[in-house]
Amino acid sequence: MACIVGDGEAETGALAASWHANKFLNPARDGAVLPILHLNGFKIANPTVLARIGRDELADLMRGYGHEPYFVEGDDPARVHQSLAGTLDVVLARIRQIQDDARALPAGQAPARPRWPMIVFCTPKGWTGPKVVDGLPVEGTWRAHQVPIADVGKPGHLKLLEDWLASYRPGELFDAQGRFRTDLAALAPSGARRMGANPHANGGELLQPLRLPRLGEHAVMVHRPGGVQAEATRVLGGFLRDVMRLNLASANFRLFGPDETASNRLEAVYEVSGKQWMAEVLANDTELSSDGRVMEVLSEHLCQGWLEGYLLTGRHGLFSCYEAFVHIVDSMVNQHAKWLAVCGRIPWRRPVASLNYLLTSHVWRQDHNGFSHQDPGFIDHVANKKPEVIRVYLPPDANCLLVIGERCLRSRNRINVIVAGKQPQSQWLDMDAAILHCKTGVGIWSWASNDEGSPDVVMACAGDVPTLETLAAVTLLREYVPDIRVRVVNVVDLMALQPHTEHSHGLEDPEFDALFTVDRPVIFAYHGYPAMIHKLTYRRRNHGNIHARGYKEEGTTTTPFDMVVLNNLDRYQLALDAIRRIPRLADQVPAATARYQATIERHRQHVIEHGEDLPEVRDWRWEG
Repeated sequence: MACIVGDGEAETGALAASWHANKFLNPARDGAVLPILHLNGFKIANPTVLARIGRDELADLMRGYGHEPYFVEGDDPARVHQSLAGTLDVVLARIRQIQDDARALPAGQAPARPRWPMIVFCTPKGWTGPKVVDGLPVEGTWRAHQVPIADVGKPGHLKLLEDWLASYRPGELFDAQGRFRTDLAALAPSGARRMGANPHANGGELLQPLRLPRLGEHAVMVHRPGGVQAEATRVLGGFLRDVMRLNLASANFRLFGPDETASNRLEAVYEVSGKQWMAEVLANDTELSSDGRVMEVLSEHLCQGWLEGYLLTGRHGLFSCYEAFVHIVDSMVNQHAKWLAVCGRIPWRRPVASLNYLLTSHVWRQDHNGFSHQDPGFIDHVANKKPEVIRVYLPPDANCLLVIGERCLRSRNRINVIVAGKQPQSQWLDMDAAILHCKTGVGIWSWASNDEGSPDVVMACAGDVPTLETLAAVTLLREYVPDIRVRVVNVVDLMALQPHTEHSHGLEDPEFDALFTVDRPVIFAYHGYPAMIHKLTYRRRNHGNIHARGYKEEGTTTTPFDMVVLNNLDRYQLALDAIRRIPRLADQVPAATARYQATIERHRQHVIEHGEDLPEVRDWRWEG
């Protein structure tokens, strides 16, 4: 594949990291990429860095990246054409030789990392365009960027445009009726050799469904809600290991991430395949492989670009990332979302596998990294994209994560965002219940409710930590107000909160009202920024009674429970919120407020003195 890189784009961090991709390319197994750095010297209004560092320094830079540069330069089109053709013959022959040598090695012997060729193509900016406009030089300057003749109504400009277009000698290309000459058209390749007809350019034509393991083989055995603990992403890691094993022969599944596969508890995949690596290997290195199917490099941009290319050419993958740092690819996911939205309206464009994100090491459990690693805003970013493209999932436990993970790997033409914690946590639903819960995306947890159809308050939650705090708040409310009627509603599919007219996963109004009522207070504990809940529900009949709690940019290196206290998402705050909003409990509000303040002060003193959470918080379990 030839990849043309503009010298302006080459200044970006994303592109700078991409030169390292050759350290992951196995010539015995993989295809090849021929980078062509187009050095025309200017960006919109400034010179480019690589055009002004000198040829020797640029060549040294490319060699330092592991490439062998070949220079093609000039301003005479005929001569440059011949020079480029001859250079392409040389570099393609070199690529073929690299591959042939690697593929001739004995089975099991890893090839050495080659020095791949690349081309530096030096031509003037605005080449063959107008040389001078209004007395100012254009060709070979920044003025050639985009529109060199902006106003054809200006005297002399229309003639400049006519002369420019005539310089391409259209009379030699078209007949008297304006049709392209048949002898020239016959020179183009036919069939799949045409660039637009290459099946890799319409990857859905090559897409084969993944073979997926049975969910039951990986399910956490939950005999009663809260009766067992598990690390949700570690459970998913076992599932992904078997996905990789089942699809090794077809070689169509990869896991991508910025140096976080093990940190995110997905290391079970290494039992099947290591991390792709063609650079030097030291004696103490582990899990590195020239045939690996796990792609790790500390560049979220590069992971995103690799995965997009992998999907668009007919394969499947998943991108695992710390929640706070996935923002690095915000602009890239923008473009992929737009591409999917447009392609959905093109009938011949076949669906491709979805772009799947697993965001973990999330905002609520950054115990040792602190404030810099706390940001749940990627949800807000993607929620603004086209509803036919975007899905956001907040599984409360491991079995729900398994169900959602399988759903996302089966889906097509979507951007799926899954947010799940990696720390040991209580498990709520057995596999059958998880499947049913995830099918609807939102539901009443009857085992945690006692409202008998008429609640005093609806305690809603979305996200694993908010779910834990909500259930703990329910136990407090039953202790504080023994006759209180509580309904617990858990949300897995965030888009279910929107009206069905806005999103295909959204609940119809009667369905939403049946869950959240039309007139009772709703205390909503949410994983991210609480404004998102109001944005999604503002058209709902009971929106005025929804009170959302979530992350409000309060964080530090502290204990898990102190993080929720800092953001008023803790169980004591949620219980107080409920009491304050239930009309019949108005006389209890002063005492409840004093109790809350005393409890939080006791918590703070304990954390300062002991560096850990209160025993009743740390050791809390759901008893039903």
